[in-house]
Amino acid sequence: MIRCDHCGAENDAVSKYCGECGKGLDRTKRPTTSPPFPARASDARASGAVCTQCGQPLAHHRDSRPLTAPRRLSHLDEGGNVLTTFSLTREETSIGRVDADIAFPDDPFVSPVHAQVSVRSGDVYVRDLGSRNGTWCFIEEPYMLQDGDLILVGSQVFRFRRLGYPGPQPPEQDQTRRLGSQTPGADIATLTQLRGDGSARDVIHLSPGRDIGIGRERGDWIFPYDLSMSGRHADVLSRDADFVIVDAGSRNGVGIAVRGELRVASGGRFLVGDKLLRIEPS
Repeated sequence: MIRCDHCGAENDAVSKYCGECGKGLDRTKRPTTSPPFPARASDARASGAVCTQCGQPLAHHRDSRPLTAPRRLSHLDEGGNVLTTFSLTREETSIGRVDADIAFPDDPFVSPVHAQVSVRSGDVYVRDLGSRNGTWCFIEEPYMLQDGDLILVGSQVFRFRRLGYPGPQPPEQDQTRRLGSQTPGADIATLTQLRGDGSARDVIHLSPGRDIGIGRERGDWIFPYDLSMSGRHADVLSRDADFVIVDAGSRNGVGIAVRGELRVASGGRFLVGDKLLRIEPS
């Protein structure tokens, strides 16, 4: 047997190259008959070559390598074309206008430190860092609205609020019925259009069994002045006492403001200021 000077593995005396690491063997050396390492590593051939630095099998280092390649983040233009790609090599990456790992100094809608992207176990999470304009993730499937959610449709921002069911109305003393619509019997949520300063403009009420269409040309709530909104952009659908919002095949998508931390799947898009970003597959 001939011991490899590089990895210490035992090889047949007629071998020219090490069967473990591929390095050339010094055949001028006298063949060895005893194990090159202490008894705890004597089975080097069975468990793999041994590292000359730490004494552990080289498989130990192979097992410690990342199982997946670093995730990537792409900056897209209005047509969805990739302008720039960033590698997410760190566990946490900040995005902002200044003092951030990924900076967009030309975008006045981006806060100095706007959002954070985290990678854990191959999954990507987005968190808003208290920015002025928020961080918006675009839905890929029907999304169940939660009280306080902010929704981006075109360039319009809406707030969803739950009202709850009103209590029963006491009967009139003289049994006279009141005029007015009896259907629906109760509104349990609202969508409020917000101005740029956060104040309320128009409000639409939601009730069980009532679906609402939003668009520039078609639907129950129309915004003909919003050129970034599609003709029929989104639908808010009643699901018993809950409501879901669905992208109706719009060009620019439907965004939900990130509250806390939100997981973004591969191919998912989110908006930071005026910059559209997409998580690329690993």
